[in-house]
Amino acid sequence: MKPNADFSLLCQSFFSKRLITQRKASPHTVSAYAQTFRLLMAYAEKRLRTPPSMLSLAQLDVSFVAEFLDSLESSRANGARSRNARLASLRSFYHYAALEAPQHASLIQRVLAIPYKRLTRRLVNYLTRPEVEAVLASVDKSTWTGRRNHAMLLVAMQTGLRLSEITGLRQRDVVLDRGAHVRCEGKGRKERCTPLAKPTVAVVKAWINEQGDDESRFLFPSSRGGRLSADAVQHALTKHVAAACSTCPSLTKKHVTPHVLRHTAAMELFQAGVDRSLIAIWLGHESLDTTQIYLDANLQLKEAVLNRVNPVRSKPGRYRPDDRLMAYLKAL
Repeated sequence: MKPNADFSLLCQSFFSKRLITQRKASPHTVSAYAQTFRLLMAYAEKRLRTPPSMLSLAQLDVSFVAEFLDSLESSRANGARSRNARLASLRSFYHYAALEAPQHASLIQRVLAIPYKRLTRRLVNYLTRPEVEAVLASVDKSTWTGRRNHAMLLVAMQTGLRLSEITGLRQRDVVLDRGAHVRCEGKGRKERCTPLAKPTVAVVKAWINEQGDDESRFLFPSSRGGRLSADAVQHALTKHVAAACSTCPSLTKKHVTPHVLRHTAAMELFQAGVDRSLIAIWLGHESLDTTQIYLDANLQLKEAVLNRVNPVRSKPGRYRPDDRLMAYLKAL
């Protein structure tokens, strides 16, 4: 008996009703989920020899989903983090399917029981104050692009805004009078305001005056006036970091991305003695536990703890070589 081709309607309903209408997911989230399902459909068409529009949810059982996740690691060289992100998208769909297709409840529960892979949590990468100053000093402020990049990097390093938040800023989102701050909409469509330091205010004010006061204009536009792409920001940052390596050699050992600037802002706050809960509010973290990564990476704090400890007094032993005959016998 041919299975009922119910997956197509469920999938379209999941995106249109659950993600876009009910959850009001961001375009970035919708795009990431859609990519997961494109990969799943391509794998299903190859593995089951069934067009995506003719698939049944019954065919996408726990063994099939597990095989798909394994194929991401073997054929696409995805790491555990990418695999877990794909699994999170699928779990969201199967939670929705449990309500819309209760006849598949047993199958759905088994898929939802697929565990996430454990990850090695590495220490966060961030820039020290000398490295920050070297990167900013490497920017050629005699050009329009250089002045834009200088203002953009300074705002990113001081506020800790995410890349999408930085590129999405418009002039109306910045207040430069008393109580200067920048307002943005972050993950989960949560709005937050982040104060600006006086040096940052001066740089941003000069940049806006050069562009002309227009509330609808992007704060850091492309050369054509549109929104900067993520690749353009990464390219600019890579260029300035490479230029700064001559004056700050420690940068040669670091892979600096826009997100590293966010970590840099957080570490500046942490090293200044700001409480973790306030840092979470500053960065727009959903959970206080997320800021734990900055505590783990703070070597200065750990050194301060070590200085308070009375270390065990012990001396190294003195090396005494073996007798030549004993050394010969041990080597056999």
